[in-house]
Amino acid sequence: MAKETTKKTKKVATKPAKVAEKRVAEKKVAKKTVKSVKEAKKAKVEQPAEAKKVLKATKKPRKRSQKDTGSTDFQIKNFSEKIEQLSRHLKVHQHDFDSRRGLLIMVGKRRRLLNYLKKAEPEKYAKVIADLKLKR
Repeated sequence: MAKETTKKTKKVATKPAKVAEKRVAEKKVAKKTVKSVKEAKKAKVEQPAEAKKVLKATKKPRKRSQKDTGSTDFQIKNFSEKIEQLSRHLKVHQHDFDSRRGLLIMVGKRRRLLNYLKKAEPEKYAKVIADLKLKR
C-alpha cells in the first residue's frame, strides 16, 4: 500500500512542476513582447516629423468633415481600427476575458453596420470592404 501512495504523490508532484515551468515560459515570452513593443515605440520617436505625419494619417480612419462621426462607413472603419488594437492586445494577454467580450461586441456591431450598408448603399459597401480588406 505504501508503494501505491508514493506513486500517486509523484504523479501529483510532477504536474505542478510542469505547470510552473509553463508559466515561467509564458512570462519570458510576455517580457520579450513587452521589450519589442518598447523598442518599436523608441524607433517611432526617432523617426523624422514628416514620417510621423504619414503614420498618423494612415492610421486613423478618414472622415468626410471634422464633424463626421455618424456616417456608417466612418463607424465601420473606426470599429475596424479598435478591433485590430484589441486583437493585438489579446495575442499578448490571452486570459483577458473582459477585453475578449468587448472585442466580440465590437465585431457584432461592425457586422450589423456592414449588413445595413450592404442593403442601403451597395457601392459604398464594396468600397469599404475593399479599403479595409475584410473579405478575401
